[in-house]
Amino acid sequence: MTKKITPSPAESAPKDPAPKSAAAAPAKPLIRTRDIFRMYAGEVRKHWVLFTLVFMGALGAQIAGIISPLYMKELFNAVAAGPGTPAVFQKLITLVIIIAALSIVGWIAQRVQTYSIIHLESRGMADLSASAFDYLIGHSYQFFVSHFGGTLTRRVSKFAGAFETIMDNVMLAFFPTAVFAVGAVTVLFLRNHVLGVALAVWIACFIAFQIYVAHLRRPLRVARSEADSKMTGTLADAISNQNTIALFSGSAYEGGLFRGVVELWRKATMRSWNADELIWSVQGILIVGINIGLLYGAVVYWQKGLITVGDFVLIQSYLIGLFSQLTGISMQIRRFHDAFADAVEMMEILEAPHGVTDRPGAEALRVTNREIAFRDVQFHFYEDKPILRNFNLTVRGGEKLALVGPSGAGKTTVTKLLLRLYDVVGGRIEIDGQDIAGVTQDSLREAIAFVPQEPILFHRTLMENIRYGRRSATDEEVMEAAKKAHCQEFIEGLPEKYDTFVGERGVKLSGGERQRVAIARAILKDAPILVLDEATSSLDSESEALIQDALRTLMEGKTVIVIAHRLSTIMKMDHIVVIEHGDIVAQGTHKELLADNGLYHKLWSIQAGGFHQA
Repeated sequence: MTKKITPSPAESAPKDPAPKSAAAAPAKPLIRTRDIFRMYAGEVRKHWVLFTLVFMGALGAQIAGIISPLYMKELFNAVAAGPGTPAVFQKLITLVIIIAALSIVGWIAQRVQTYSIIHLESRGMADLSASAFDYLIGHSYQFFVSHFGGTLTRRVSKFAGAFETIMDNVMLAFFPTAVFAVGAVTVLFLRNHVLGVALAVWIACFIAFQIYVAHLRRPLRVARSEADSKMTGTLADAISNQNTIALFSGSAYEGGLFRGVVELWRKATMRSWNADELIWSVQGILIVGINIGLLYGAVVYWQKGLITVGDFVLIQSYLIGLFSQLTGISMQIRRFHDAFADAVEMMEILEAPHGVTDRPGAEALRVTNREIAFRDVQFHFYEDKPILRNFNLTVRGGEKLALVGPSGAGKTTVTKLLLRLYDVVGGRIEIDGQDIAGVTQDSLREAIAFVPQEPILFHRTLMENIRYGRRSATDEEVMEAAKKAHCQEFIEGLPEKYDTFVGERGVKLSGGERQRVAIARAILKDAPILVLDEATSSLDSESEALIQDALRTLMEGKTVIVIAHRLSTIMKMDHIVVIEHGDIVAQGTHKELLADNGLYHKLWSIQAGGFHQA
């Protein structure tokens, strides 16, 4: 006789007063320029000695560049006076030596600057890549199923690259130019107030123009970066699904989709580049204007005898150096804003809170009796489409329980909630009386061995993939687990045996071989709780027969939850729970449920009929 369905007691399970949607994505964080500077400045502080050397090198090189024209001025004044005495000749030689010494000092300072920034940027990029990976990988399951893997990969790489670009711009372009500009204005002002003030006003106008257009140009840069990431994501999605494209003759269709994304990128890029060209045109006019203006002023003051020929050399030296650096800055500003746009994409991920987190002070899960209890669990992605409603289920320690029901009934959701890939919307899930939301995620998942319906493997060797179940295992232990899962049969036929690389996501193996590797991994893990989600679905009849003994060994002494449709698996369970529309509609043993003539009997009849016909 079928057992009556009695809800488990839930007096210790407080309900959420206002259930939230599990699919409700947090608002996209607003990333400001100072947020990126704050992140990168924190990285620079870790390597302050290198940064100091970069600073001092840049400062030394520019000071040498500012002082050198002063001696060049004296040199040309002496030469302009015509052939002189040996004392004048000696003075010229001395000036040449001083100019040479300043050049060498500037060269040494630049080498210090360059050597230091190479080490600073390489260490910073390594740290930022590691930090970005650590935070990214901590995001929830929902986050990853909502984003392209290729796009996330590109965001991490661009985030570290943006640090290099911004540091290059600040320490190799902006800061040196600022030092040179202040020095040139100061020297020129001391020589002639009017010319010095004119250059200072021009520089102020040039900087104001740059700041203004930078503000206007940034949205174009962000749009181009987002279009670039979308293009990369679309490409990665197509490459990873190449087999599906080929089987469904989708090459032309996918080509059209990709060309559409590329066209969006092209338009965003053209808008950005056209804006750059307009800015370059204005900058060119500004440079021509100040050059002609200062030359004209110098001629007027020379006519009045207020400046010398050497002053012409001084002015031109400063203008040529300043124009060279400002032109370089104009070229770098585009890269600078591209870098900010790249950094923004990753910062949005870094600023977004993790969907599933450990509570403050969460302790490790302690597994003693291996009992699992779902108490008034509620879950939905959208509030008007509940998946589980007041779901109550208790799995006794050591019990082997099967979840059956039609597709979409909520069976896999139950296992994902147990693994805390999602947080429940209401109610609670307990293991040995401990709310899994209050223990660390690592300890929870260490206690559960999970074999999914479609296992995905690393592009690593078979030895490494199996060892992932217990990374401290010896080679002998890995091989023993592989034998129990009947992996040995196909591994022995491979030229490189356990050193064979399985390809991205394990594509070099058949579905059944991947499944057996996943089972071997679970055998090696030897966790007290075992969850099998259609774990034998990819196995042929011969492979299934081989692996049933391994599964029986694996299940020994564990609490087991199995999602299965295969008759051989269901019949051997201690308890069967039938789920429909997120509710438990029946439970009992195989014989009891068949006698009930309900949904289970219907599912069994459909499958058994097909089985017998086969």
